Amino acid sequence: MIIRKFRPSDLSRVYEIECRSFKDPYPALFLMNLYETYPATFLVAEENGAVVGYVISRMVNVSGHVLAIAVEPGRRYRGIGRVLMNAVTERLREFGMKDIYLEVRISNTAAVKFYKKLGFEERGIIRSYYSDGEDAVILKKIFF
Repeated sequence: MIIRKFRPSDLSRVYEIECRSFKDPYPALFLMNLYETYPATFLVAEENGAVVGYVISRMVNVSGHVLAIAVEPGRRYRGIGRVLMNAVTERLREFGMKDIYLEVRISNTAAVKFYKKLGFEERGIIRSYYSDGEDAVILKKIFF
C-alpha cells in the first residue's frame, strides 16, 4: 500500500468510496473543491493501482481539521485507516500544526474507538450537527 496526494483522476473512485461509506456523502463537486482548496492534505491509499481509501483535512490557525476519512468497505479493519490518519497527522505536523481534530457521529462507536486508539480524546458534543439531527462527538489529539 502506498499513501500519496490525491489527483483529479482519483475523483470517481474517491466519490464511490464516499457514497459507500456515509449516509450523507459529500457531492463529487464538493470533494473536488476540497482538493483545490487543500491539495497538500488530501491523501489517498492505493493498493495494486487502485484507490482504497482517502483522508481530507484542512488547516485552521494552528489546528488540523479532518473533514473526511473513508476506506472501501471490503477493506476495512486492515490498518488502512490508521495508516491514512498517521500520514495526514505527519503532514499537518510538517506544516506546523499543533493538534488535529474531527467530528464523528455520536452513534458511530466503532469510529470513536478507532480514534481513541490513535490518541484522540473526546472534547465535547455538537448538538444536531448532522442534517438528520444527530449529534457529533468532537475528538482531538494534541501533538507533543
